[in-house]
Amino acid sequence: MKPVEPIVVVDLFEPMLDRLLQLLRQLSEQEWRSATPCEGWTVKDIALHLLGDEIGQLSRGRDKDTSSTLPPGADLVSRINRQNELWVEATRRMSPHLICDLLDATGHEVVQYFKCLDLMAMNGIVSWAGPDPAPVWFDVAREYTERWHHQQHIRKAVGQPGLTEAVFLTPVLDTFVRALPYTFHAVSAPEQTVVRLTVVGDAGQSWCLLRKEAHWSLFIETRFSPAAIVTLDQETAWKLFTKGIAKEEAREKAHIQGNEALASTLFEAVAIIA
Repeated sequence: MKPVEPIVVVDLFEPMLDRLLQLLRQLSEQEWRSATPCEGWTVKDIALHLLGDEIGQLSRGRDKDTSSTLPPGADLVSRINRQNELWVEATRRMSPHLICDLLDATGHEVVQYFKCLDLMAMNGIVSWAGPDPAPVWFDVAREYTERWHHQQHIRKAVGQPGLTEAVFLTPVLDTFVRALPYTFHAVSAPEQTVVRLTVVGDAGQSWCLLRKEAHWSLFIETRFSPAAIVTLDQETAWKLFTKGIAKEEAREKAHIQGNEALASTLFEAVAIIA
């Protein structure tokens, strides 16, 4: 039995930021206005959203300012979306040049803040992974996937390849699969039932979801034979977890062996706030 390990990505933020700024600084005025997979948002809008994330991280996290903190509630997702929309609407007057300069400054400040954190300490929840407190490393990894995901939107909009090298994508996938125990939390099965997900590609690997003591837990390896095996290519996998592809389409692209009912639950997984 080999359980999953912490995902430490602090050293990947700056290389990913560098790739983003290299791309943004060479875009034409027309490309900044290009539509993206985020409905209603242009490349400029997503860049502004990323800037808002960095400013929010520094204000709330580093500086302990609570003025923009949203209290929990049933409509939290809609309130987050509205807050994001207001920020983008208010900052659209910024020039692309200024946006890049600000992203450069705030992005590096965020990295310095993350480097000061105790990654193994317990923190708040990561909502899509369940209601229990999560370690700091998990929250930082979630922040990493947010930035990676939005950079894919920008790259797709301007016809540039995504950051799918294993160094960038492997930790994204490893973070996303941490949604699976919560995805399966209401699924009853005999003890020692295993559902295995294998992601194929340079960034892929396999994970085993094990039913143990009436809970589902994630492992890299188990000694038990899987009751269901789902195999996905890495592009389909990350899009499934981020609602970038319909679950029906993802299922058509998947190779499924064993218990179809158990396998079908995996396609309900979501690893973004949505």
